[in-house]
Amino acid sequence: MNLFKAASTVSLLTLVSRITGLMRELLMASAFGASALTDAFNVAFRIPNLFRRLFAEGAFSQAFVPVLAASKEQHGEEATRRVISHVATVLSFALVLTCVAGVLGAPWLVWAMASGLQQSPQGYDAAVVMTRWMFPYIAFMSLVALSAGVLNTWKRFAVPAATPVLLNLAMIAAALLGAPWFKTLGIEPIFAMAAGVMLGGTLQLAVQVPALKALGLLPNIRWWPSALKAAWRDEATQRITRLMLPALLGVSVAQISLLINTQIASHLQPGSVSWLSYADRLMEFPTAMLGVALGVVLMPQLAAARASGDDARYSDMLDWGLRLVVLLAAPCAVALLCFAQPLVAVLYHYGAFTARDVLQTSWALMGWGVGLIGVIAIKVLAPGYYARQDIKTPVRIAVVVLILTQVFNALLVPRFAHAALSLSIGLGATINALWLLVGLMRRGSYQPSPAWGRFMLQVLAASVLLAVFLSWAATTVDWTALQAQPWQRVGLMAATLMGAALIYLGSAQLSGLKFMQYVKR
Repeated sequence: MNLFKAASTVSLLTLVSRITGLMRELLMASAFGASALTDAFNVAFRIPNLFRRLFAEGAFSQAFVPVLAASKEQHGEEATRRVISHVATVLSFALVLTCVAGVLGAPWLVWAMASGLQQSPQGYDAAVVMTRWMFPYIAFMSLVALSAGVLNTWKRFAVPAATPVLLNLAMIAAALLGAPWFKTLGIEPIFAMAAGVMLGGTLQLAVQVPALKALGLLPNIRWWPSALKAAWRDEATQRITRLMLPALLGVSVAQISLLINTQIASHLQPGSVSWLSYADRLMEFPTAMLGVALGVVLMPQLAAARASGDDARYSDMLDWGLRLVVLLAAPCAVALLCFAQPLVAVLYHYGAFTARDVLQTSWALMGWGVGLIGVIAIKVLAPGYYARQDIKTPVRIAVVVLILTQVFNALLVPRFAHAALSLSIGLGATINALWLLVGLMRRGSYQPSPAWGRFMLQVLAASVLLAVFLSWAATTVDWTALQAQPWQRVGLMAATLMGAALIYLGSAQLSGLKFMQYVKR
């Protein structure tokens, strides 16, 4: 299997998802700006997303995919089909209970996430209502995560990578059509975005069914007591549950960090939560295209290599993934550091989104630039542990990094306000990635291939040239002042980014870096 081709497929579809995601954020910024009500929506949306990342894309996926891949490799497809049905039965039952608890406990969840919203009673009440509307989103996304794990294990990467587009399209429709309609009905227009989230979740789950059915892998979910008891006692289900416990702690650490940051931001000036959310959307663009795409492709392949005892292939795949991360994440980090304000201005500076919002969002985005390579590298390094069914080591590292991140917050927030929150996470992610890397090397699981030193110098030289060019472009043009000429601003941005790509790739090529060796892998 060509790993680059598989990763490119996922990355391309993720690119479509991120483009539509940016369109959705642009429409929200233009229609609603940054206010107490947009903070309320962002908090309410983060609550089901927090649980989704904890259970669906987090602990569950980290435990489910290695067990599923090992079962397929060692016991064959028929036995693995039974595993899928048993896991789906237990998961769906747990999700119903979780959703009921979440809807009932919405006021406490909002308070725990962002008690500072109480500065605006209207914003706090709106957050509670929207949390109740959107909490069942976790059920849809958890079942989507199960489906994605199955399809990725069978090397069907397209459908799972494409499904996030449906959420974005649903939210775009909500902003364009739902918000004006809600306004005519006398309902706060921001509530339309919550309805869009639920529509998107429904659509994402619906498209998984034909893909699973075509492979004969659609799970047979049965809730009567004897079937539920048999599913729970299945050896694979028990193994996934045991792996989920440390994985849940590990993912919880990252989500606790997000929770603390949201809590801190809610006590800063109004709009801080929204500024961070807009910056996060831009940061997630390279993170998803590179880190998530590589993690999705590598996880089942690494697990299969470990199950078959092929240590050389396991190490080789990690090496390929890390080189690709450095090669492609470095220019993205440079862009976030040197070209943040133009990026924010071109993408968000319309309608209710003011020049002040551009500046504040840019500072948050620059904070992400510091740790972007670390954030993306974790997506490749952590699966190296999960594939070995070792989840405890990344958890221990994450706990220490969480403590360090809060130390950074205590030192930096008084000086840099909301921008310090993204900077602290970026610094923590860099430490986390280095720690994971050293651990894999010390245990002999990963042996770096030769010429890493020369490769790093080639990337560094190309990145310096890129930084000089982007810094010049950022200061030569007043990107905020061009708000009245949006197409001129977009054209200048396109020309600048095209020039930046030519400078980076061209200088790297001239230094002797051979791109085709990554394509052929």
